[in-house]
Amino acid sequence: MKKQYFLLSTFLLGTLLSCSNGEKADGYGNFEATEITISSEANGKLEYLNVEEGQVLEKGTAVGLVDTLQLYLNKQQLLAQKETVASKSGGVWSQVSVLNEQLQTAKTEQERIQNMFAENAATQRQLDQANSQVDVLKKQIKNVETQNAPIVNEVKSIDAKVAQIEEQIAKSKITNPIKGTVLTKYAEPGEMVSFGKPLYKIADLEEMTLRVYVSETQLPNIKIGQEVTVKIDSGEEMKDYQGTISWISASAEFTPKIIQTKEERVNLVYAVKVTVKNDGSLKIGMPAEMWINSR
Repeated sequence: MKKQYFLLSTFLLGTLLSCSNGEKADGYGNFEATEITISSEANGKLEYLNVEEGQVLEKGTAVGLVDTLQLYLNKQQLLAQKETVASKSGGVWSQVSVLNEQLQTAKTEQERIQNMFAENAATQRQLDQANSQVDVLKKQIKNVETQNAPIVNEVKSIDAKVAQIEEQIAKSKITNPIKGTVLTKYAEPGEMVSFGKPLYKIADLEEMTLRVYVSETQLPNIKIGQEVTVKIDSGEEMKDYQGTISWISASAEFTPKIIQTKEERVNLVYAVKVTVKNDGSLKIGMPAEMWINSR
């Protein structure tokens, strides 16, 4: 999923936006929003994509699916392979079970011979044979268990491949990551998509950011968290919004080139972001003014 920041920030002339009483605003700029481009995380045919431009989507909503048939078939094949391999392991453990029963019998016989030997009722040869029988069975069990190790490793390898396919299947399901408004739709159902292909672009428009530029002389009058008035054109009058300064650039930059005169373009200014609650009228790229309330 690729995240982009849509920056349509410009510095407008005071003569373009000003109040009827002739006073100049403290800053001019445009509204912007953080845009997120949702991209495909799988390869295949796009089965469906239920998004439309202008639609408001909730976070976590399932909006699309990339074909998972081939992944499903690969998974079933691996599960069948795992069952076959596991059956080999079952035969090995059956041998171990039989040998363990023989070992228990041999140990019982070993203990009986040891008791008889202590009472001089058995010979050293009989005791050695009993001890040898126990040792032989232990070695046989160890050898059989060693044969099972490759089978266990093969089963683990298959499990890892199954988990990988399950993750790919999960990524084939397109889930909306944030609550917001769909700005642009890039793909349609039936198209072939690949990893990284943009599907749609979304942004949270409930709260907009006004990026304005102020001069060095205005910096002492503003601070982060300060409330300001934001104004936009509304017919013959200006419409007011309450805004809060959320960011002030730490370094100066030249005035954006959109400014018409060369003298103003070479001036150094500071970028400022103002957060404004959107009532539905504010749009990305819309010009606006910032007025410091203390004035």
